[in-house]
Amino acid sequence: MVWGYKSPGGKFLKNTRIGSTTFIDNGKNLILGDYVFIGHHNYLEASNGVNIGEGCQITNFISIITHSSHTAIRLYGKKFTSFSDHEGYMKGSVRIGNYSFIGPHCVIMPGTIIGKGSIVAAYSYVKGIYPDFSIIKGNPAKVVGDTRKLDSSYLEKNEILKTYYQEWAGENPEGITSMFNAPDQN
Repeated sequence: MVWGYKSPGGKFLKNTRIGSTTFIDNGKNLILGDYVFIGHHNYLEASNGVNIGEGCQITNFISIITHSSHTAIRLYGKKFTSFSDHEGYMKGSVRIGNYSFIGPHCVIMPGTIIGKGSIVAAYSYVKGIYPDFSIIKGNPAKVVGDTRKLDSSYLEKNEILKTYYQEWAGENPEGITSMFNAPDQN
């Protein structure tokens, strides 16, 4: 595990840790917040930009990609290399919001935005835009819950955690916890 990361802009992130077996392709387009943990055996392909927010945990065996020719190669066959602008060629940046967690063996596809405070379950295929505080799971991945509901029992028991939570989440912890204590409206 390597402690500290010098961002492309030159800022040293002393609390960021990156596993020594993680491969970063096009690192000049990788933006990391501080307090990020990136485990071992990951592939971060950042040719079209990857932004991983503060406090994120990227576990192990994860691929984050910002381009894919998986459709274009079939469309063009052996003529693929004769062209530079391909139909069916997917590209786009990836953004992972602050304090999100990506479980092992996930694939995050081009153009994906994962909101802050989210959890992506292991083995998920993630493509699209997911709101803040999402619990994301599956192949294809879908929102299956809200992390604020998970967090509310801890916040109710410990006042100092409410303060810490509000610092990054920007929400009123009382509003969060009371929201999940209300009777269902369905």
